[in-house]
Amino acid sequence: MEEEEGQGDRRVTRSNGDREERIVYSVEDTPPPLLTFVFALQQAILALGSTLSIPFILTIQLCASTNSDARAQLLCISMFMCGVATLLQTTFGVRLGIIQGGSHNFIAPIIAMMALDKWKCTEQELNVDELNYNSTIIDRDEIWQKRMREIQGNLMLASVIQLVLGCTGLMGFFLKFIGPLTIAPTISLIGLSLTGVAADINKYHWGIAMLTLVLIAVFSLYLGRLKIPLPSFSKAKKCHITRYPIFQLMPVILSVAICWLLSYILTVTDVLPPKIVIQNKSSTNLARTDARLDVLNTMPWFYFPYPFQFGIPTASVAGFAGMLAATISSVIESVGDYFAAARLSNAEAPPPHAVNRGIATEGFASIISGMVGAGHPTTSYSGNIGAIGITKVASRRVFQVAGIILLLSGIIGKFGAVLTLIPDPIIGGTLTVVFGMVGAVGISVLQFMDMSSTRNLTILALSMILGLMIPQWLLQNPNSINTGSDDLDQVLKVLLTTAMFVGGVIGFILDNTVPGSKEERGLIKWRETLDLSLERRKPVQYNMPLVTKLLKRLKCCAYFPISPTFTKSPLNCCKKSRTQKKYEPDIVLTDTKPVQQNGSSDFSEKL
Repeated sequence: MEEEEGQGDRRVTRSNGDREERIVYSVEDTPPPLLTFVFALQQAILALGSTLSIPFILTIQLCASTNSDARAQLLCISMFMCGVATLLQTTFGVRLGIIQGGSHNFIAPIIAMMALDKWKCTEQELNVDELNYNSTIIDRDEIWQKRMREIQGNLMLASVIQLVLGCTGLMGFFLKFIGPLTIAPTISLIGLSLTGVAADINKYHWGIAMLTLVLIAVFSLYLGRLKIPLPSFSKAKKCHITRYPIFQLMPVILSVAICWLLSYILTVTDVLPPKIVIQNKSSTNLARTDARLDVLNTMPWFYFPYPFQFGIPTASVAGFAGMLAATISSVIESVGDYFAAARLSNAEAPPPHAVNRGIATEGFASIISGMVGAGHPTTSYSGNIGAIGITKVASRRVFQVAGIILLLSGIIGKFGAVLTLIPDPIIGGTLTVVFGMVGAVGISVLQFMDMSSTRNLTILALSMILGLMIPQWLLQNPNSINTGSDDLDQVLKVLLTTAMFVGGVIGFILDNTVPGSKEERGLIKWRETLDLSLERRKPVQYNMPLVTKLLKRLKCCAYFPISPTFTKSPLNCCKKSRTQKKYEPDIVLTDTKPVQQNGSSDFSEKL
């Protein structure tokens, strides 16, 4: 990245030769009310693409793929929690323009957990509707709610650990040992290990699924730079026509809308039959738009998620271990997202207390998510962060309004019911792109290390192949682990059938034990700071509202990593600067800023 200094301002030249444009609305700015709503609605729509896919996957794992009411409930809860988490993060957390949403990192451990003998779907549970029709009464809600309670309990416990990591600043210590050879296999294997999930959803109509995939690729890759003239309004130009890159901003939404319309036409004309045969079994054709039409009548207009609505959560050592592995991965990604958001917003980098508070806020929101039964935690959405670089709108107020829109969408039950009508192949085509993108983002981390090094190639090869091979073999041979302890067997099964855990641990151990220079391992490039243009970036109010003045009066708050007055380490790790007489902290995430700034901005731009 080169730097050019002009008269009175500094512009950054990116590697592709494009100049970084000015931010139209910075973090502290507030656009006019109408524009605020339009910008917020756009961010909310961008988040829906990833948020909607998780409840569809969860219902399959919860043995409720045919239970439309369950899917509508989970959709409403997911959108509600996205709104709550976004409001908490933008108001009390890192306070940057960041949308919070469901994390795909946790799908892999959930699948591994539900693959245990205790939670596997039985033939009776899968055919519950037919059995109830034949007067064999089975509580269809209890089938999936007992599994949800297990997910809830383990999710809440893992989120408590995330809350502790944020409040104590311990993540800065752990990040010192994590480099590209740990990050790359961990993130890549998340996407690669979930290909079977996407295939199971695509099976109802591969043609519609592939059309969705192709449209997303065409809109984002071929038509991304095409700007469509649309009516606009501003104080300076009043009503006027402006060109907008709508295909680049909303490729998923446009693709879903087109394929949904196509499915509707094929359903009305009976081109898609009501029943199809899959693996010698007759099942409802979920490619039709009327396959779940009954949910519109049964779902109430308003639905208010509340804690423990599905019963008292349960937990197990095996489930907690799997969720904890996904939590650590999610935290690492989120730290990078914070610095990427600051960079794209042309704002100063977040200080350690803001980063710590952001991690703690995500942990707290994930605990609430577990309590209300969303089935997933919340994390920062890189796609929405990347959109800041396109829209040039980084206003905190815009993202807070987007949080309110998502929250209200979750409360209005009919809205969630309508979304359940999206045919499965359309969701499957979207997931195919999403999972592939996750894998590609992980691979992109390898740019920081020496790819001509035999050491690095060997470590990467072992991490990737064992991360794919061991889980696959254990799923095919579920009784191969027998330590004599049922609890230990379950822990090992969940962990060793989670590809990202196997690959990440192998990469972590080998990278930190096999001799190699920091430059060869990629740690120098991984930890180098952003360019000097940060010195002239706009200041951001990272302090917490309302309470900062009070905290400044309490000297003890200087020892709390999430306090705006945080300047000292409770572990006596302050050191005296050679150039200044005052003490400067040598703690938590001070060393991790450069770790994430370069890499994570690339991640968000790719997404």
